[in-house]
This record gives sequence, structure tokens and C-alpha cells, in this order.
Amino acid sequence: MRTYRELFAIREYAVLFVARSFVMLGVVVGNLALGTIVFQTTGSALLTGIALFGGPLVTLATSHFLLATADLIRPRTAMVLVGLTSAVTDLFQLIPNLAWGWRFALVAVGYLVVSATSGTVMALVSDIVPADGFLLARSTMSVLVGGMQVIGNGIGGLLLLWFATSHLFLISASMTFVSVLIARFGLADHPPRATGRVVGRTQQVNRTLLGSRVVRPLYLTMWVPNGLVVGCEALFIPYAGRHGGYLFASAAAGMLVGDLSMGRFVPERLRDRLIRPLRYLLAVPYLAMVLTPVNVLAAVVAVVASVGYCAHLPLQERLIRVTPADQRGQVFGLYSTGLMVGQALGAVIAGALAGWLGHGRDGVGQTMAVLAVASVLVTLALTHGLARSAPGRESTPRHVLPSRK
Repeated sequence: MRTYRELFAIREYAVLFVARSFVMLGVVVGNLALGTIVFQTTGSALLTGIALFGGPLVTLATSHFLLATADLIRPRTAMVLVGLTSAVTDLFQLIPNLAWGWRFALVAVGYLVVSATSGTVMALVSDIVPADGFLLARSTMSVLVGGMQVIGNGIGGLLLLWFATSHLFLISASMTFVSVLIARFGLADHPPRATGRVVGRTQQVNRTLLGSRVVRPLYLTMWVPNGLVVGCEALFIPYAGRHGGYLFASAAAGMLVGDLSMGRFVPERLRDRLIRPLRYLLAVPYLAMVLTPVNVLAAVVAVVASVGYCAHLPLQERLIRVTPADQRGQVFGLYSTGLMVGQALGAVIAGALAGWLGHGRDGVGQTMAVLAVASVLVTLALTHGLARSAPGRESTPRHVLPSRK
């Protein structure tokens, strides 16, 4: 499968794509509102970073017990539950003069539900499209994320010029509720992928995945370099103030270009060879932030660097190849959890480091450069382990992770 016409001819995938469009638009607008309102009320780069990316830290505490839920409940039920929780918590964010601690608590409630079902969407994609269409389908979902970030941050940036920041939460809740309706009435009611006890299965499969010399480097390569660069992005608002939304939109545009190119135009034989160069591209442009460029040039840096995010597509192809189908929800759930936790830790580290180097533009720019160096060093350190999952290696048969019903 190589064309979008073939992909969207699969009705259920088209419905899922539309539902995800609405939910991502809501998430982007809501996150921009939350980050902006926290920075306006606290003036803290650290708290702003936590507001934007800290929610996934909740999943770190629950992922050891709940991740198997993605395989043990119906996918449609999981999507409806997550959407309704997100919409309700956004509505509570509308409460006037709400303290930042309560805002963080609301974010935590949403991520508590997400932590149990985070692998649902990608596992569902792998079920409803042919095996040879997964990378195109996954890249299209990533293009969707990038597109909605561009649109959402662009719209949000304009709305912040004319409306109170809290009003954006109402838009976020409305978009998320629309996605719930589309998922509930447009998707088939797929059965659970596996059976068993949630806690026992979660712990058993997690141990197998993280204990694998083949799978563990794959996860770390997708989690750590990305997380450090997201730390750079967590400083966009402290760096550019009310124009931070445009830097987020620029980064999303770069991610969109990368995912579109990788999914649709890069030949299969070249995808794996591009993983390391793209990991470096993700970080190296942020070295220029030590010079404290004007906002326009900072946006160029964000666009170029974010193209490197598309390395996750061939990495996920490897992940599917070395894991069994009945664990697919948890495989992607652990991937999503680690990715979000890595981003959260990157944001916290960025905020703390910026507080030490200085909250002004100079200190924030220096912080971004330090995080970029760290990302490059981690990529170098993981090169040997990542080679174990390369196509054609004898160490990567599917039975490396035995199926457990």
C-alpha cells in the first residue's frame, strides 16, 4: 500500500483519522492555554514546562500496573473514555482564578486515564490496515498531529490576542467531545485483543519488553533524544512570550514535513539508513539558540530540527517486527508512556536549567543548546544497541518476545 487513496478507502481508518483530528486540535489549543496561563500567573519557566509536558509523569507511576488495559478492553470504549475525561477536565480549567496546583491536578486526572489506554489507537491502526500499509498509516497519523499543531497553535496564538486565555479551554473541550461522538458512532466495536488480569499481564509483558536486548535500545532511542529536544520546545513561551505559539506551530510544521516525506516518498530500503542522521538533525539546529536569535530565526531552527522527529517511523516498523500481535496494545502503550515521560522529564530539566542559567532570553537560549548537546550524546551512546534490531540481523526474530494469552 503506497497511496493515500488506498489508505482512505478503508472506511474505518478514515473515521479514525477524523476523530483524531478533532481530539488533537482540542489538545493543542488546551495545552497552549494552560502553558500561557501558568506563565502569566507564575512567571516560572519550570512550572510552565511542567504545565505543557509534565502530565505524563503521572503515567510513570501507573504504567507498571495498567498498560495491559489497551489489550484487555474494547478499543472504541477506551477512546470514548479518554475523550470524555479530557473534555470534562478542560471544562474545570474554566474556573476563574484557579490556582496552578489545581490546574496540574486536573491534568493528572486526564493522564491517569490515558496511561491505561495509551496504546489503543496505534494498535487499532495496525489491526485495520494491511501489514504493508502500516508505515503509511502511521506516518499519516503523525502528519495529522503536526498539521493540527500548526493549525491549533496558529489559531490559539490569534485567539490569545483578543480573548481571555481561559476561553481557549472551552474550544478544547468542544473539539474533544466531537471526537468522542465520531469514535462512538463511526468505529466498529472491536473485541479485546487478549484476556487476563490487568496488573499481572502488565508487569509480565513490561519485564519482557524492557529486559530484551533487542527491544530496549529501540525504546530508549525513541524516548530519550526526543525528550531532551522537547525540553527545548518547553522553553518556547519563556523565550518568545505571547509569540511562543508561533514557535510551536513552526516545530509542528517541520514534524509534518518529515513525517509526510518519510511515509510517502522515502523508499523502504533507505528508511533504516536515515535513522541516525535524523536523530542528529533533531538536535543540532538548537545549538544556534545559544546566539539568542530573533523569533523569526528561532522559528526556522524549530522547523529544521523537527524534521528529525520522523525517525520514529522506521523505528516503529522495527518494533512491530520484533513483537507479537497479541501484545501490540501494550507495546505501543509502553512506547507512548516512555515517550511522554521522556518529554515531561525533558521539560522539567529544561525549566530547572533555565532557572539556573537565567530566565531571560540569553539563559533560555543557552539551555536549549545544552539540551541539544545532550541529545546528540545519547544518540551516539545508543548506536551499538540499536544495531541489534536492524533488518536482517539474526537476533531479531518475532519469537524474541513469546506470546502470552
